[in-house]
Amino acid sequence: MFRKMRRFKQEISNEECIELLTNEKRGVLSVIGDDGYPYGIPLNHFYDKEKNCIYFHGAKEGHKIDAIKLNNKVSYCVFEKGKKKMGHWSLNVRSVIIFGKATFVTDLDECKKIASDIWWKFGTDKNELEEELKKSLLRVLCIRVDIEHITGKLINES
Repeated sequence: MFRKMRRFKQEISNEECIELLTNEKRGVLSVIGDDGYPYGIPLNHFYDKEKNCIYFHGAKEGHKIDAIKLNNKVSYCVFEKGKKKMGHWSLNVRSVIIFGKATFVTDLDECKKIASDIWWKFGTDKNELEEELKKSLLRVLCIRVDIEHITGKLINES
């Protein structure tokens, strides 16, 4: 169903893919948008290793929400800043692409946990988190993407 990586010598391990999903804070969610055009949007995410899924949160309406309602198949791409090899000008960059199906999380307690998990990737103050949740939680929609396929690669930009 999913293609094998053409440049298989650049493929990174599943463990490295999980590391990137866990440690990187942002990626690009791609959906089938209006009139069949692809629509990609940068988002913050949380990877749940136990459930093998990615979570996002955002507004309850908009282009991505409408697109997911029409077709819940999505992809999500995460990549790191990259590193230079000693003596080389070019960067080595690892990236991961997941394919999966998106669903909306409707349980308020689960949304609170998801929003908190995402928040902890950026913040360190529990009081700030509680204030954010009081102010915004009822306006937030959480999205879960169950991962059906994952692949990653190391790119040398030279």
